[in-house]
Amino acid sequence: MKIKYDKTTDTLYVEFSDTTVTTKRLSDDIAVDYDAAGKLAGIEVLGAKHLVGKEWPRERVEYQEDMLVKV
Repeated sequence: MKIKYDKTTDTLYVEFSDTTVTTKRLSDDIAVDYDAAGKLAGIEVLGAKHLVGKEWPRERVEYQEDMLVKV
């Protein structure tokens, strides 16, 4: 699993599987990605600070394998 946040676009992406996906929009701010088998592969949140909270990291970070790394 990877969690990525981009401060420039205020976009949060949680990736469960690195694969080719089909995207379904749940709202203007939230999209979900499914793999070919229909399993959840990722979630994208636009306007993450507003939806997730103001305490979210203030710069672009990537979380992977229990480690927070600046990108």
